Amino acid sequence: MSTIEILILSIIQGITEFLPISSSAHLILPSAILGWEDQGVAFDVAVHVGTLAAVVLYFRRDVGQILLGWFNSLRGQQSTHGTLGWMLIVATIPAGLAGLLFSGLIETVLRSPWVIACTTLIFGSLLWYADRTAKQQTDVMHLSWRQVLVIGVAQAVSLIPGTSRSGITMTAGLMMGLDRASAARFSFLMSIPIIVLIGLYQTSKLIKNPEIYDIPALGMGMLLSFFSALVCIHLFLKIISRMGMLPFVIYRLALGIGLVIFLTWFAA
Repeated sequence: MSTIEILILSIIQGITEFLPISSSAHLILPSAILGWEDQGVAFDVAVHVGTLAAVVLYFRRDVGQILLGWFNSLRGQQSTHGTLGWMLIVATIPAGLAGLLFSGLIETVLRSPWVIACTTLIFGSLLWYADRTAKQQTDVMHLSWRQVLVIGVAQAVSLIPGTSRSGITMTAGLMMGLDRASAARFSFLMSIPIIVLIGLYQTSKLIKNPEIYDIPALGMGMLLSFFSALVCIHLFLKIISRMGMLPFVIYRLALGIGLVIFLTWFAA
């Protein structure tokens, strides 16, 4: 990988992992459009470690309280943070099962620019609908277990490239009655276990099929994704409190339409 590829792909991963615009789409598209070679599993692991470190650092107080509450719940000491820990586990199960069952399909057939164009438009429109019509009356701790499972199923759908994990989980959260800040917070906290699972899965692939490591490239990718993700989370929470999801909906619709035009007229 060239330095410019490392720079662009790392920042893309850091920014789009938590914005409702699909990180997988933005990582696949440069290769498809510019003819770049696949960045490799080791690089994927490195940038995911960077984004994981960013979200854990940003929500370090929440993460610490959730872990403490969850371990205490195993000893019979119930708390709101312990319940939230169990909610995150339940919400992660559907995506974990879907990844195990359909990983081959997701990594081959569905990694298509046309699939990305369609999912970008469809789920961008759903985000707009949820943001405009949802009641936004409650917070995370007032979710029922059924609602948590619905958000978890939505996260499983996000394995389809172009859907956006954060986008569809925030959409589902809004439809379940969460306010914007709570929907975003729950989505970000949900990202921690799923990024860990993705990292473990990619690491297992790396062990089975070792690559020649470019340590400086991996280090640069990890640091760039970390800092860009940290800034992104902070700014995103400020933007949605003032403007809602509309800027990201507009971007997704423009991207989807642009992709359709490109694929129809230039990639035929």
